[in-house]
Amino acid sequence: MACQNNLVVKQIIDLYDQISKLESLKPSKNVDTLFGQLVSTCLPTDTNIDVTNLSEEVKDMRSNLIKLCGEAEGYLEQHFSTILGSLQEDQNPLDHLHTFPYYNNYLKLGKLEFDLLSQHSSHVPSKIAFVGSGPMPLTSIVLAKFHLPNTTFHNFDIDSHANTLASSLVSRDPDLSKRMIFHTTDVLNATEGLDEYDVVFLAALVGMDKESKVKAIEHLEKHMAPGAVLMLRSAHALRAFLYPIVDSSDLKGFQLLTIYHPTDDVVNSVVIARKLGGSSTTMVNGTRGCMFMPCNCSKVHAIMNNRGKKKNMIEEFSAIE
Repeated sequence: MACQNNLVVKQIIDLYDQISKLESLKPSKNVDTLFGQLVSTCLPTDTNIDVTNLSEEVKDMRSNLIKLCGEAEGYLEQHFSTILGSLQEDQNPLDHLHTFPYYNNYLKLGKLEFDLLSQHSSHVPSKIAFVGSGPMPLTSIVLAKFHLPNTTFHNFDIDSHANTLASSLVSRDPDLSKRMIFHTTDVLNATEGLDEYDVVFLAALVGMDKESKVKAIEHLEKHMAPGAVLMLRSAHALRAFLYPIVDSSDLKGFQLLTIYHPTDDVVNSVVIARKLGGSSTTMVNGTRGCMFMPCNCSKVHAIMNNRGKKKNMIEEFSAIE
């Protein structure tokens, strides 16, 4: 197994060397091919690689690779959001989201996150904040269209151009144009209003290194309402070469509810936590919000599909306050 792990890490290093030498990370045949190979290499979850135990040289490479992946992902979303937003006036860009290469992944991730949120809530959230929504806010769109038809989504991004593109995507949709609101701000500058949301999503690419990720989480903990839910994206096994890892130790001031590690083509792990200090039924902005049901177990479950094969890994945690 050690030899196999070393071989996979070498493949990732070789791909990193090629990617880091690219003149541009904007979508092109070469860029698409290299990142496609990288994702395919990092998808397997049947390895016991712990990225925290790698050499310092490989850790540095991983940090740089995550930043390159984030930059490329931003360019890809910007590219497709621009194309969809420039469709003829009589066309709804949301009807053409399937042209985005990873749209099906977002459909699966949105369903997964909705299901996990539902397990820890008995009330539908009235307002959700998504921090780091980007030029193509697919998570908010998928949740709003298919799972939460009466919820308002407030999307925060530091990039005004990203918000312009994102707003153009939903502006022609009679429903989402009324339920998708965009704010251009650095989340670290957002102090007032964060306590009005039942649920806050923190995008994987907000905080590209451990220090900035923890800083963002600490800020949210300071300003979110007690009892509100924080949903984060993390990574597991080889997938941690693509996205930052969120550890339980990063969630001070929160009760960790679930860490979910998919083993299919959904790359991100999902972390759900509850802001401490509230009752089981959250009162947000004077109204009833989500009811959070803490798990009474502290073990790893293997979720089996109909054929009895291991499909996902869930870590559930009892309340520790």
